[in-house]
Amino acid sequence: MKRIAYTWRYQGVPGKSLVTIDLIGDGAQTRVKLTHEGLETFPKTSSFARKNFLQGWTALVGTCLKDYVENAGREIYITREFNAPQGLVWKAMTDPKHVVNWWGPQGFTTTIQKMEVRPGGVWQHVMHGPDGTDYPNKSIFKEVVKPERLVFAHGGGSKGKPGASFVATWSFEKLAAKKTRVSIRMVFPSVAQRDTVVKTYNAIEGGKQTLQRLNEYLSEM
Repeated sequence: MKRIAYTWRYQGVPGKSLVTIDLIGDGAQTRVKLTHEGLETFPKTSSFARKNFLQGWTALVGTCLKDYVENAGREIYITREFNAPQGLVWKAMTDPKHVVNWWGPQGFTTTIQKMEVRPGGVWQHVMHGPDGTDYPNKSIFKEVVKPERLVFAHGGGSKGKPGASFVATWSFEKLAAKKTRVSIRMVFPSVAQRDTVVKTYNAIEGGKQTLQRLNEYLSEM
């Protein structure tokens, strides 16, 4: 067993607590046990209710941490900050009239046949490479939380090459009135498929170039 323990307090608020995290090995699996003591030292208000801590820790450890450690080997994660308001960045990503102006790596153009930004909606488009190769793509939106998050299941590729299937999550984090961080997380069915897409389509560099084109377009908007 391995243990991490640290104090937990809030700036400007009375109270001091202790968080202990135990990592307990069980063959190929690991059990995480989290204990948060000293909650009674915080103010007796609804914001510091025990149920809120329980809900928060359950989501963080039971969902976020579990998802990260189990999927880290089969994902691509790219992030970039933009000097643009959150609403403007959201509009550039969800309005097809804007998307066609920046979508894809350097040298690519895009034709959008359909883009229904709603849960269950279809996003169908063709990316045209600088060498003339066409890359048909079809995605289904799973979550649309304006202006914070988009989740869609993607499928695409080109003739004679392996397909690229993954679930993409685009997060739009407001850092300031005119500053937004965009994070892209793509989770593939397997590590092998993730590695194939990186090798065949240069997906990581392509993603970075796509965000660079978005940055250039936002400056024009």
